[in-house]
Amino acid sequence: MSLELSRRRFLAALSASVAAGPALARAPETSLRPVARGDDLWKRSIESLDDIVRDAGLPGRFGFSVGSVDTGAALEERNAATGLPPASVAKALTAAYALEHLGDDHRFVTRCLATGPVDAEGTLDGDLILAGGGDPTLDTDGLAALADDLRAAGVQSVRGRFLVWGGALPQVSQIDPGQPDHVGYNPSVSGLNVNFNRVHFEWRRTGESYQITMDGRSGSLRPPVSMARMVVVARRTPVYTYTDAGDRDDWTVAKAALGNGGARWLPVRRAALYGGEVFQSVAGSAGIRLKAPELIDALPATTEPLAERESQPLETILRDMLKYSTNLTAEAVGCAASVARGEMPATLAESAGMMNAWAREALGLGDVALIDHSGLGDGSRIAAADMCRALVALRRRMELKPLLKPIPIRDEARRVVDGHPLDVHAKTGTLNFVSGLAGYIDCPDGSELAFAIFSGDLDHRATIPREDRDRPQGARTYNTRAKKFQMALIRRWGALYGRPA
Repeated sequence: MSLELSRRRFLAALSASVAAGPALARAPETSLRPVARGDDLWKRSIESLDDIVRDAGLPGRFGFSVGSVDTGAALEERNAATGLPPASVAKALTAAYALEHLGDDHRFVTRCLATGPVDAEGTLDGDLILAGGGDPTLDTDGLAALADDLRAAGVQSVRGRFLVWGGALPQVSQIDPGQPDHVGYNPSVSGLNVNFNRVHFEWRRTGESYQITMDGRSGSLRPPVSMARMVVVARRTPVYTYTDAGDRDDWTVAKAALGNGGARWLPVRRAALYGGEVFQSVAGSAGIRLKAPELIDALPATTEPLAERESQPLETILRDMLKYSTNLTAEAVGCAASVARGEMPATLAESAGMMNAWAREALGLGDVALIDHSGLGDGSRIAAADMCRALVALRRRMELKPLLKPIPIRDEARRVVDGHPLDVHAKTGTLNFVSGLAGYIDCPDGSELAFAIFSGDLDHRATIPREDRDRPQGARTYNTRAKKFQMALIRRWGALYGRPA
């Protein structure tokens, strides 16, 4: 079409509109199509579920459920009956299980016991026993304070053996055998736990070699341990190897990975022996010389208490567990709750099975199948509808909600929205290519929602070799997408079900 012809058509159209008179000379006073108003306009402004799912672009499977705490009615669900790994969201159920069977003021007690009398010169004529009570928060400073208490009780020396008992809880070498050997969040579990059952490994270059230390350090103390040994090996990979040497944890590290110096916490596989070595060292600093620790399976029938150390109340321990997501704490309090039910579980899976049974009986859950208390094992399964149902039931049963971590509302760019009217308290859960979030939403109209969101690309996760599961490629991207998905759902539910009148 020529430029002149286009110009003539434009002018003709303009003339026709002028000739039409005043009716078309200004914008119409009435819309030519219905305009959404009030609730209709507000609802149309809320992002649809299909758009949220599409924008997230999450591979694998997902499921979510949101319900009213007041009525218990499910409000919106998708794939809500699909069982998925909850990751650390499982700790919310574990916290409730512990509160139910131990009570919020329960305290774990670590004791020093004697099998004989203490004479006038301060010599214990018998064996000294360090008896763990399952405290997951006991550290080197706590053991040092216990040693000071022992000294204050009149003990200056011990003629007999130094015995260590960790039988108050099941004793397992690691929480999840599917994790890499060296990750500190996968330690052993015992009735005697110290420093979250991690040993501090530090290295410093000295010429062509390295100075190595392995200790149970605290802020001011550096007690060395011999039950964990590290050897530097001239290789590039693997970075770490671990060998069970019977009475010792044997580690090697690749020299090429060390640089000039550094430090990290490694998991301890013999928690009770580790605790015994740390106590032997701090007791020596308090002036009490002890022989090398020996493990015992059972306490003697008759003992005399000499000193003890109590933990913080369970409520405080659980609040920290839910905030920092400490796996050892979850396993210890979960197993302690199972023991309080009247049966000593032999494994973490057996204890988790007891918790599953409680959740079915007390909370009305269906196919809950957790294999541990921390969510570290990816074989655990729970459906979003069941988790949501549990949270509704728990609001009427106990004060779990105040222990959950506040979750800030974020916008589409993951920026925190200051002053947002929604108030969220929830538990996060993250494994590689697995993500979860479950908790409560307080809405501006005063209503309260319970929700659970789970997702996982389990097929891809299954392809990752065990030694690469610490930080595999693509895991961070998946986690970011999952969190954006969770936040979009929360914003939608707050707007849709909690709008002020």
